[in-house]
Amino acid sequence: MPETSNGHIAFVGLGNMGAHMSRRLVESGFQVVGFDLQEAARRSFAETGGTVVATSAEAVAGAGIVILMLPNSTVVESVLNDVDVLGELASGTIVIDMGSSEPTSTRRVALELAERGVNFVDAPVSGGIGGAAAGTLTIMAAGNEATVAQLSAMLAPLGTWLRVGDIGAGHALKAINNLLAAVQLLATAEGFAIGRRFGLDPEVIVSTINAASGRSAASETKFPNFVLPETYDSGFALRLMLKDMRIATGLAAELGIGTALGDRAVQVWSQADTDLGPGADQMEIARWALTGTEATSA
Repeated sequence: MPETSNGHIAFVGLGNMGAHMSRRLVESGFQVVGFDLQEAARRSFAETGGTVVATSAEAVAGAGIVILMLPNSTVVESVLNDVDVLGELASGTIVIDMGSSEPTSTRRVALELAERGVNFVDAPVSGGIGGAAAGTLTIMAAGNEATVAQLSAMLAPLGTWLRVGDIGAGHALKAINNLLAAVQLLATAEGFAIGRRFGLDPEVIVSTINAASGRSAASETKFPNFVLPETYDSGFALRLMLKDMRIATGLAAELGIGTALGDRAVQVWSQADTDLGPGADQMEIARWALTGTEATSA
């Protein structure tokens, strides 16, 4: 069985991304103890060979590494402020937040855990559900250099990792990356809508853009996989993308940097979120753009 330091890996958050990531760790021979609030997620994890427990504290008990794959900083802080969880975090444990959180919260949490002798690493990922399933995620690891190095064997089955700086750097870069991705997706959706309204063939629009200078990850991957088939089901919620965009523009505001395009993109995505509702996938912004709603609500 691979070495993780002392103890098993605790995995808290077995949702769309966490389900695949935890499965890959189990299949790579790691002892993984998982918890999720949703019974279906716990049951699915157990079917992969993982050990399921009833609370976060039980998962953390005796763990050498604790992975958090949770939706935002508020949830991360609620887990790590739980007295039962804190009571189980032994000195020397490494806690890794692999979700998208706010860099300022991340730094604060790291300082609080350090007082208990617990090491903290922020290591958000990019690559979506497909990357999580295939083990091809890009992992933006930030924290003490020696601590991050200890995680090398554990991160390998999940994708390619690089240390991007000290605590908070990973979450900052993830937010910046998703702001860029969201702007690209919105711009591509608008261009696609123009072409469709003019009468161009959808396949021709996408293939031509991908052979020209307007191509991006949105046109090369997202549109062929989720828009042209009209499934709009990437597995990443529009609301989560909007959250990451706001983290990036909020960080810019804290630093005194103007983000005119980013701010406008946040406004447009916010309107899409209002119109489409809380369950919308990020790719539904392409369908929303086709309705011309943005023009009438600007």
